[in-house]
Amino acid sequence: MTLLEVLILLHLLLMAYWLGADLGVFYSSRYVLKPELAVESRVTALRIMAWVDMVPRICLVLFLPSGVSLMAASEYGDDFAGWPIVIVWAFSLAWLGLVLADHHYTGTALGAKIKNVDLVIRFGLISTLLTVGIYTIVVTDPFGVTTNPKWLGGKVALYAVAMLFGVFIRFRLRPFGPAFGALVTTGSTEAVERDLRRAIQGAVPFVLGIWVLIVVIAALGVIKPGAVT
Repeated sequence: MTLLEVLILLHLLLMAYWLGADLGVFYSSRYVLKPELAVESRVTALRIMAWVDMVPRICLVLFLPSGVSLMAASEYGDDFAGWPIVIVWAFSLAWLGLVLADHHYTGTALGAKIKNVDLVIRFGLISTLLTVGIYTIVVTDPFGVTTNPKWLGGKVALYAVAMLFGVFIRFRLRPFGPAFGALVTTGSTEAVERDLRRAIQGAVPFVLGIWVLIVVIAALGVIKPGAVT
């Protein structure tokens, strides 16, 4: 296999695991919401959900350097080769370490600070990638590329939107932690069950949106509509 083929495979695997693990998280959440289950069973379901949720988080982060590497390995990727690709990978691995630390220190004061830094990074990337994606779509021969890479601009912009949806999910799930803590300490009540359902159901539209975006991103990468050689 050539380097380009390896990178294409990596890129596709990241999308596949991103979507597949997200489906697992969604399925596990159904058991967390079942009031007929014992609290211990619901705690176990939540632990499974939290661990499986790390897969799409990791894939989201690695999707950025894998995509840039894919561009650098193409015949039009001279602008990305060398130091730019090293910088992107170094930044992404540092970001990945932050994501792993966020998971490890969840519920602590340090974890709250890490989560805030992670949010700043995400908002910075969202604004940057949306700008780059829209520029690539709108401008003729963006960055000197003459192959009409509007499909690539679409991928970059949709990746930013998927990241934004992930932030929205995080915000919608904020009431979930206190509600689940109340479930563990005081048991199931109508108010607790209502708060749990509202938190998770409020995130569902954005979860479904991410699934659609992943499929569209994959289709753009395979079909490359409008591309010329």
